[in-house]
Amino acid sequence: MREQEYRHIVRIAGKDLEGSRNILISLSEIKGIGYNLSKLLLSRLGIDDGMRTGYIKDEQISAIEEALKDLRKINIPSWYLNRRKDIESGNDIHLITSDLDMSIRNDIEREKSVMSWRGFRHMYGLKVRGQRTRTTGRKGGTVGVRKGGRVAAPATQTQKQE
Repeated sequence: MREQEYRHIVRIAGKDLEGSRNILISLSEIKGIGYNLSKLLLSRLGIDDGMRTGYIKDEQISAIEEALKDLRKINIPSWYLNRRKDIESGNDIHLITSDLDMSIRNDIEREKSVMSWRGFRHMYGLKVRGQRTRTTGRKGGTVGVRKGGRVAAPATQTQKQE
């Protein structure tokens, strides 16, 4: 390929991707798209996953962005999606970048507002998914160890014999 066709930075879904990296790895850098989804997406669109990101064509970029808006159009199974049976719409959708962050934040706020158990755990900064908290997840100083005080003098030979 000619040098003019190579781009050092490629923008896909609002994220700048480095042109020298593999397209498969570059797509997985976008929040909400993992390695496996990236591989499946490229295979369904017929794009070589060994290609460097800088050599990708504009038509391929637009095809990737259109597919990311609705993954069901390219027949990706619903179990690949990160937001199945969305509470607001009831549909299976896949969120990426800031949409994913915002929906997670909204979910946590909804849990807090309905005063669910998970909401309480989030409010107090405790573990939410049933992990143990007796010894892990501590913040701040050491718990259970008292510092300071006097150290007992070592026993002498006469005290040991008695």
